[in-house]
Amino acid sequence: MKNKGLKIFGIITSIGMLIVLLQGALVTKTGSAEGCGATWPLCFGEVIPESPALETIIEYSHRLWSGLMGLFVIILAVWSWKKLSHLRETKFMALMAVLFIMFQGLMGAGAVIWGNSDIVLALHFGISTISFAAVVLLTVLAFENDRHHVLAPIVSKGYRTYLFFVLIYCYAVIYTGAYVKHTEATYVCGGFPLCNNELIPNMNGGLGFEIGVHFAHRVFASLLVIFLVILLIWTLKRFHTYKSLVWTSILANLLVFIQVAAGISVLYSDNYLTPALFHALTVTVLFTILGYMAMIITRNKTS
Repeated sequence: MKNKGLKIFGIITSIGMLIVLLQGALVTKTGSAEGCGATWPLCFGEVIPESPALETIIEYSHRLWSGLMGLFVIILAVWSWKKLSHLRETKFMALMAVLFIMFQGLMGAGAVIWGNSDIVLALHFGISTISFAAVVLLTVLAFENDRHHVLAPIVSKGYRTYLFFVLIYCYAVIYTGAYVKHTEATYVCGGFPLCNNELIPNMNGGLGFEIGVHFAHRVFASLLVIFLVILLIWTLKRFHTYKSLVWTSILANLLVFIQVAAGISVLYSDNYLTPALFHALTVTVLFTILGYMAMIITRNKTS
């Protein structure tokens, strides 16, 4: 087995980055972003805060774990660059992983010290998602290095363009979901599928903006489901001989329906936190799956 150590380290780093992402979602969903006051990297100016509140523990553990994983990501990127540089995607994924983990940390620090608008804060989760995807794909490359031939499905230009559209669109859905939380618009749209018993909700009044944000996310998410179903049908009809595309497109559809179910359950569940974190988890894995599909279809551009 080639590069066994790199593979193991990649798996550990991928799991660690997933924890970072879930911790970040936990910080947001529990309102713990100010758990350490306006000081960074210390917590209330202390290395170990005395008698910390729950919000402080959640925020500070996220900072410490994120810092550790930042170091792991850098090590993984350098290690992959050295051992897997012959694979065409390695350098790009390594740069993406490092740049976005650094950007994520700087955004988090800036939000603590100076504060940021909801528009900027919503980007934090999206950046974490990209960083996680890059780490996972680096790990995948380490395993693919054992193959005599890497997966390189031959697809049409239209299919390739459509898949990249869905990938980018998925990121937009991730952003709108994060924006819903940061604008505290989670519960302004009662019921499902209707919003406050209206097909198109009334967006006038004091909560009009929040209702608009929530409703827009629902529309975006619904369209993502349609786009992924189209991707699956296209794959099964035209490229069913490529099992890598068939199974990943099936998995993407399963994840998006799980994602929708988790989002709906947030509205009705007595335990808000569990479905909300699951909601964040599934969309992150979905984005990573689409990223993997995009990676392998760009390896052969003969059609």
